[in-house]
Amino acid sequence: MLNQQKTQSQGSEEEVRFVSPYQPKAQNAPAVQDAGTVVNSFFSVLFEIIKTVVVVGVLALLLRVYIIQPFIVEGLSMSSTLANNDYLLVDKLSYRFGEPQRGDIIVFKYPKDERFNYIKRIIGLPGETIRITQNNVVITNKQNPDGLILHENYIKDIGGSLLNGDRRVIAVDIPQGQYFVMGDNRQGSSDSREWGFLPQKEIIGRSLVRLFPVGDFKILRDPTY
Repeated sequence: MLNQQKTQSQGSEEEVRFVSPYQPKAQNAPAVQDAGTVVNSFFSVLFEIIKTVVVVGVLALLLRVYIIQPFIVEGLSMSSTLANNDYLLVDKLSYRFGEPQRGDIIVFKYPKDERFNYIKRIIGLPGETIRITQNNVVITNKQNPDGLILHENYIKDIGGSLLNGDRRVIAVDIPQGQYFVMGDNRQGSSDSREWGFLPQKEIIGRSLVRLFPVGDFKILRDPTY
């Protein structure tokens, strides 16, 4: 749309003038960014990335040291509950607020050589008497003065004797601060029957879940005796 303006010229002649509503704009000069600004922007982004990586790394380290730590099972001493190369997550926090319980599958430092980590199941607790015969594990404590025979449903194939070597019976009192541990594969496990009690201070944590293999994902629940 155009605006029409009329002006009067000399005499009787009428001058008609057309004015466009759109006026041409002056072209902007090409923008030039200061090199120092570009460098500062780059280092600002780089700093944020480094800061994020450091924070994530620190959180991951704290998580691993104090809360959850992964372990890979080596050997068959816990079969058939756990198999060789199973990938586990171990809870390191619970025992800071509570005591280990019978049936817990724990990872600990081998008392005879702390360079090695072992995985076994807690069978006897501090202050109890444990008696192992050819076929049974019997626990005597305040709650069971006449003895409690453990029904270990997690052992699929008991086969053979629960005893190592030529012994017919193991009967021991468990000291305070110590635990009696055994592997679920009773014929293929080096445990408290062989090397004695496990000091509580050597316990790293309780096994929570088997993550891998993917098809064998399993939450490791506490058994009922």
